[in-house]
Amino acid sequence: MSDEGGEKTEAPTQKRKQKAADDGNVLRSKDFATALVVLAGVAWFMLFGPSLVSACKALMAASFQFDRGDVEDFSPWRAMSEAGYKLVPSLVSLLAISLIATIVSSAGLGSLRFNGSLLAPKASRINPASGLKRIIGAHGWIELGKSLLKVVLLGVIGGYMLWKSSRTTLGLSSSNLGDAVGALGDTFMSVMIAMSLGLVAIALFDVPVQILQLFRKLRMSKQEIRDEHKESEGSPEAKGQQRAAMRAMATRGFRKAVTEAHVVLTNPTHFAVALRYERGIDQVPVVVAKGRGATALAIRDLAGEHRVPILEYPMLARAIYYTSKENQEVRDDLYTAIATVLAFVFNLNAQAGGSPPPIDVPQGARFDENGVEIR
Repeated sequence: MSDEGGEKTEAPTQKRKQKAADDGNVLRSKDFATALVVLAGVAWFMLFGPSLVSACKALMAASFQFDRGDVEDFSPWRAMSEAGYKLVPSLVSLLAISLIATIVSSAGLGSLRFNGSLLAPKASRINPASGLKRIIGAHGWIELGKSLLKVVLLGVIGGYMLWKSSRTTLGLSSSNLGDAVGALGDTFMSVMIAMSLGLVAIALFDVPVQILQLFRKLRMSKQEIRDEHKESEGSPEAKGQQRAAMRAMATRGFRKAVTEAHVVLTNPTHFAVALRYERGIDQVPVVVAKGRGATALAIRDLAGEHRVPILEYPMLARAIYYTSKENQEVRDDLYTAIATVLAFVFNLNAQAGGSPPPIDVPQGARFDENGVEIR
């Protein structure tokens, strides 16, 4: 029986995808990049081809011309260098278009990013055993099959285009040089366009294959997902230490406020509100501290330390928490319920072990733990 946690049947998590991207395992398709660069080259040839041909003509003309000055001051490369500068704009534009096409091919697959860690030396890249394993492995055979299919497809396309234009090409011997060059240029462009479209067809097949291979490579087992979740959430010991630290921080901030309180109402541990009612000073009860989670536990700890009565009134504690701010008087419609609780505390019934009196929270002040009003 196979181990359920060892089978990689689950989709990769966002953290796994991010780590793969950091390691350089992103979606790549050499065929897509090649097709885009070739298409860009064909477009460049259609736009800048005439200027390149003119520059080549000027270069050839300069190579076969010389006068008396060239004989007296023999500089065979001067004329060629002067004419050669006319090639620079066309060649620079070709380099720029090729570079842009390469960047766009990476951006189109969502893998355009710089990762400096990939530049570091890696032993597996120069290890002959690793290289041989990549060549004779399943991935190597797949790449070999794809390469053979590409050669066959492009060969068929190129052969068909040349066969189709063979009659026109054979008749160029009776034409003048200008017409022959123009016809050959048109034939060359037709072949290049057809073969670039063939590369596009190959890329349309290769990209889904690369997506599937990357997905299979990044798939995770159920145990890996559980381990990642546990690592993200933290172990119980770490979470306990974190809660203790939060309670310690809250304790330092609420110590003075809780010492002034006359009662702490809880829910029983998720919420805690500390109330003060000083006769002759406060007209109505005042909220001196409130909190939830670790803060609520800190308030409870301080209340126990300073012998402040702690009473469990879940509905009333949530009502005060969601309707009042610290150092603010309680809402008017809660005063009757709070006054009942304070009367119980001041009459020392709490210290004597009496049961807390029942109270009624008004309809408009009833909330669940998420702060949604209960109707």
